[in-house]
Amino acid sequence: MCDTWTCKYLCSCISMDPLPPQNHFTYIVSRPIYSNPTFEEDNQRQAREERTLRERLGLTCGCSGKRALKVVKGVFPVIDWLSRYPIREWLPSDVISGVSTGLVCSLQGLAYALLVSVSPVYGLYSAFFPILTYFLLGTSRHISVGPFPVTCLMVGSVVLTLAPDDHFLISVNGTGLNGTGAEVNTVDVEAMEAQRIMVASSMTLLVGVFQVVMGFLQVGFLVRYLSDPLVGGFTTAAAFHVLISQLRIVLSVPTDNHNGCFSVVYTLIDVFTNISQTNLADLVAGLLTIVIVVAVKELNAKFQHRIPVPIPIELIVTVVAAGISYATELESHYGASIVQSIPRGFAPAQPPNTDVLWNILGSSFSTAVVGYAVAVSVAKVYAAKHDYPIDGNQELIAFGFSNMFCGCFSSFVASTALSRTAVQESTGGKSQVAGMVSAMVVMIVILALGHLLEPLQKSVLAAIVIANLKGMFMQVTEVPTLWRQNRADCFIWLATCLASMVLGLDMGLLSGLVFEMGTVVFRTQFPACSTLGNIPGTNIYRNMKDYQNDCNSPIYFANIDYFKERLRATVGFDSVRVFKKRNKALKKIHKLIKKGKLKTGEVLSEVSLGVDNKGFEGERNGERETRKVDDGNWPVSEVEVHVDWALELPVRVSVPKVPIHSLVLDFSAVSFVDVVAVKSLHLVIKEFLRIGVHVYIAACDDEIIRKMEALAFFDVEITQGLLFLSVHDAILFIKLETANGGRHDAIVEKVRRWTFMLNK
Repeated sequence: MCDTWTCKYLCSCISMDPLPPQNHFTYIVSRPIYSNPTFEEDNQRQAREERTLRERLGLTCGCSGKRALKVVKGVFPVIDWLSRYPIREWLPSDVISGVSTGLVCSLQGLAYALLVSVSPVYGLYSAFFPILTYFLLGTSRHISVGPFPVTCLMVGSVVLTLAPDDHFLISVNGTGLNGTGAEVNTVDVEAMEAQRIMVASSMTLLVGVFQVVMGFLQVGFLVRYLSDPLVGGFTTAAAFHVLISQLRIVLSVPTDNHNGCFSVVYTLIDVFTNISQTNLADLVAGLLTIVIVVAVKELNAKFQHRIPVPIPIELIVTVVAAGISYATELESHYGASIVQSIPRGFAPAQPPNTDVLWNILGSSFSTAVVGYAVAVSVAKVYAAKHDYPIDGNQELIAFGFSNMFCGCFSSFVASTALSRTAVQESTGGKSQVAGMVSAMVVMIVILALGHLLEPLQKSVLAAIVIANLKGMFMQVTEVPTLWRQNRADCFIWLATCLASMVLGLDMGLLSGLVFEMGTVVFRTQFPACSTLGNIPGTNIYRNMKDYQNDCNSPIYFANIDYFKERLRATVGFDSVRVFKKRNKALKKIHKLIKKGKLKTGEVLSEVSLGVDNKGFEGERNGERETRKVDDGNWPVSEVEVHVDWALELPVRVSVPKVPIHSLVLDFSAVSFVDVVAVKSLHLVIKEFLRIGVHVYIAACDDEIIRKMEALAFFDVEITQGLLFLSVHDAILFIKLETANGGRHDAIVEKVRRWTFMLNK
């Protein structure tokens, strides 16, 4: 291409086909042929201002009252939201939610302590202490902080490795078969319990240190590399580990402690070898608990819109089982295994055992990553639902200090659980005040009510754990869908699941991550390459022989969040927030009209809201939900008022302005997409469509289009009509639509400037 040659005639013209139904328009463009230097010279490119290191440090580290207040609010988010806490509106709901969640926290704490192989009372501590620090440091309003089965099992595997039963055998005098004295080996339960909780609390402290360090280093983005298929495969394998570990408690049979490779197989062999020693009382209680809890949870899910509060089936089953065990004396009459001792009060603070820290570095780091990944994933789900931001790095710091605090008070790793968080949110929880109320409930159990649960059978607690695994086991149904849509994601799911079941959870997670990175490297280092050439007389390039190769860049799970962030920064507004604010304004306008305080003629009917809120989909499960306005239950579909959002509104609602009506995404550099990217892109486009902004995709490769079809990207609202051969085609189409529809050309110029280019 020549550097200096230019056309003598610079012109552009658009000629439209006289038959609009054919949607066939042609255009001719003539312009100079540019090299980069010539283009920069002709268009007077400005050099970027380069600041010195001292200037950048001065801007970053400068001190002022406003910046200091911002830093304090960043470190302690509670200062920001608690100062604006609407007591009359939120406090009653938070109290009700906190009481309900506190009861669930208490029971799950008792149950999950069995996974760590420590006394149930330490599970109560683990359900209490982390809430206190997260209240001050966390950014999520809805998650319930406390034990999570997967992290508990990861801690339990380390506990059994460093403090097995064999290390605490002592010899005591007994009576032999012939009546003579003999030495019998037995376990020193008190010493074993003390050592195990020391290992668990030391590991929890180390987990907290890892999370705090990662938070201060601002590496929260690393969790993005734990894709949905990887997390799904890992948690499914973890659920299988939890099931096997609790199976021996339900059957009440003796087994050896197994960890590492094939530990699941060895545990199953021990269970079936000793199955003749099954305690029928424990087995019946466990099976009945599983059936009842699963059945009632299904009813709660089915009738969640009809019942104000979910039935607290775990609490009911626990109280009834404890009462039956106490009344019938199951331990003395039938040899049932019961909780036995739940001491009142809190254990004194104690320092960690530094001797074991070096032996648990790898396991602590993997547990820190898993605990954070689960917690931030759940937090993002509810943050998107209730429209408030989540700071990933601050969440790392919050959970880090929570775990360090727990480690000093005989507790184990804190994360969150989707089931417990769902209870807190569904019962009306609005903020972490509900979490503090739940902590008070747990404290009451620790100080006053815990001894009432001493007759409770351990098989009932194990059954409650198993019943709460249903959601994780149901992830297996994702495998056929992943196989049809994207086999690489399916292989990631299967490889992570199998590795975690065979090698153990920590090594399985590492193996799954390595396998996932291998697929990413393979797909990004060896992308689909095509030979491109110019179609004579056009500016269209397609696959031809003897032309220069072009290599594309992907959109996938690791960069989709960055893509969405850059898109929001480019257009200058958040489409979800715009939609919610418009809904809120329309609700108030509707009320004014209904009360006769506003006439419909006073509302300029030029621009409508667009469409109903039916396009909003959860990013993790893709299920459609009917959204309501934040401060009421008034549905969007009842709004019939059309409003010009560019003008001043008759109500006091700050609605963000939308200065564009169209957006063009340049996909010329995209080489592949995965399941997560397609779901997110589908959601982004629908978010723009429902506020009246049309989205077009330009220069999309044929392979990408076929992949999008296979992943069900197109539907009734998002059709292949939004695809254009080039960005210029899309821009000219927008100008034609603007001319025919009466839109302002000034906005078209903004669209031209805001054409979004996705490159490496």
